[in-house]
Amino acid sequence: MAAVRVLLVGAGGMGRSHLRNLLALRDVEIAGIVDPSSAAIAATKQLYGGMESTPEFSSLKAALETVQADAAVIVTPHAQHFEQGQMCLQRGLHVLMEKPFVAGSVNARALIEMAQQAGRHLAVSYQRRLQGPYVYLKTLIESGELGEIRYATAYQAQSWLESQRGTWRQNRGLSCGGQLNDSGSHLVDVMLWLIGRQPKSVFAHTDNRGTEVDIDSALTIRFEHDVICTLNVVGSASIQWWEDVAIHGSKGTALYRNGELLVAKGVHSELHPVAVEDLPVTTNLDENFIDLVLGRISSPAATAESGYQVARLTEAAWESSEQQRWIAF
Repeated sequence: MAAVRVLLVGAGGMGRSHLRNLLALRDVEIAGIVDPSSAAIAATKQLYGGMESTPEFSSLKAALETVQADAAVIVTPHAQHFEQGQMCLQRGLHVLMEKPFVAGSVNARALIEMAQQAGRHLAVSYQRRLQGPYVYLKTLIESGELGEIRYATAYQAQSWLESQRGTWRQNRGLSCGGQLNDSGSHLVDVMLWLIGRQPKSVFAHTDNRGTEVDIDSALTIRFEHDVICTLNVVGSASIQWWEDVAIHGSKGTALYRNGELLVAKGVHSELHPVAVEDLPVTTNLDENFIDLVLGRISSPAATAESGYQVARLTEAAWESSEQQRWIAF
């Protein structure tokens, strides 16, 4: 395959971010752009030169019937992911799905099985798995230098309540959930990935703050091997963005503080910042996906199975909040 012909499904802000990454790769050809808004497609094309002749479509069905494509990057409202993923897989396309994969764990499992039957790659856009600080944390944990992981905590704060007010993200029918299912799903995924253990049960409290969907969430998760994790997603914050992660092991501690990484190795040792030049290079999921399609790597940074696990934990958290009890997996 000389170049991967990619169909971009969704021309909004995140779609443009994916497009920028794809256009930077020499072995990618944009087969077409799909969006019901012609204005959104025009604005997207205007951002990048040389796209005047790129085919554009108001529906995915029309695009799949018209152009030859090898892969699709789906960046649309969450409720549309499952059907669009099915359509692309049925046409023999590999699929990179923007988070949070699809609506619900049942749909997630069904789409995974469809991809397996079709012999096509299916990946999820959880980019923290390729960001330098998080790659460093994962390597540090797996090396055993922190010892046995006992406690982990994660915190994300964003003015999501106000910044997304009136948009599809706070429309339950389109978003299939609130902040925990949106930006917060990155935090859920990265904690599952870092801890590397199966969750056993979760207790959660959520507050919709007068909207259709959850805005603030507080989760306590019990993992195998007695690992305790707390996860806090604050969508009603006044600040634009903040993200913290802490990993406490029997031999050391690692703290991620909104871009800065600090590590203490050994009992009673002091925290020391990790220099930026000592961190792995951050790469992007679009390049990772293209490498997967071209056979340069055997698995994506974030598999569809990871999307299933995030959906499963999120559903359990919602159930726990509604019933105010521990929900077992």
